[in-house]
Amino acid sequence: MRNFKEFKIWQKGIDIAIKTYRFSETFPREDKYAIVQQMTRASVSIPSNIAEGSSRKSEKDYSRFIEISLGSTFELETQITIVEKLNKGDQKLLQELKTEISDEQRMLTGFQQKLNQ
Repeated sequence: MRNFKEFKIWQKGIDIAIKTYRFSETFPREDKYAIVQQMTRASVSIPSNIAEGSSRKSEKDYSRFIEISLGSTFELETQITIVEKLNKGDQKLLQELKTEISDEQRMLTGFQQKLNQ
């Protein structure tokens, strides 16, 4: 079992989830449900799958959870793109979130490649 709290990918995932919640708080009231719920679920899924995968005994099993976490970053990125095109929420937070998601995708991909060696 690994100590997931020490992993930068988990810490970055937590930051993304928190930033996603803060970003969603800047939406107009009428937009606070549909896409916001999907965004917050996807963002919480990122560090959650990293944590859950850390309990797996095999590298192959852990790699699968990293793959799910990576998928959640792409899901969140898609949702962020949609709200960006709709000009919703604080644009500064949106740009910061996009950068953090991109960084997380790179880190998760590298970690997964290391697990699969």
